[in-house]
Amino acid sequence: MQQQKSLVLILARDLADKLASAMFVVDADGTLVYFNEPAERILGRSFADVGPAAMQEWASAFGPLTVEGRPLTLDELPLTVALRERQPVHKQLAVTTPSGEVRQIAATAFPLFARTDEFEGAAAVFWELEG
Repeated sequence: MQQQKSLVLILARDLADKLASAMFVVDADGTLVYFNEPAERILGRSFADVGPAAMQEWASAFGPLTVEGRPLTLDELPLTVALRERQPVHKQLAVTTPSGEVRQIAATAFPLFARTDEFEGAAAVFWELEG
């Protein structure tokens, strides 16, 4: 039986569809709900190829690194921090495309609440850094 998505996640996905900025949306368990076309261009993968996916799957799929090149742990990813702490977080990091290209990005992740006591998930807006 498929669980119905919350209105907040539906609206976050709709917002992502309308943004020119890259956006990634996960539910309260960290399951990938959606990422938009601008995100596909940066990540080198389409949502249809990746998601929906559990946190461990999507986190490893993008080969996240620190800007110095050290692999990031799941606990260090901005979306994971936003999920765990239910607070916004900003971080510069790198992702690896399927072709092996490393792209520097800046990401701002933030929690999604239906009401102050109803945590629904998190979203991240990110962009590629120059240089």
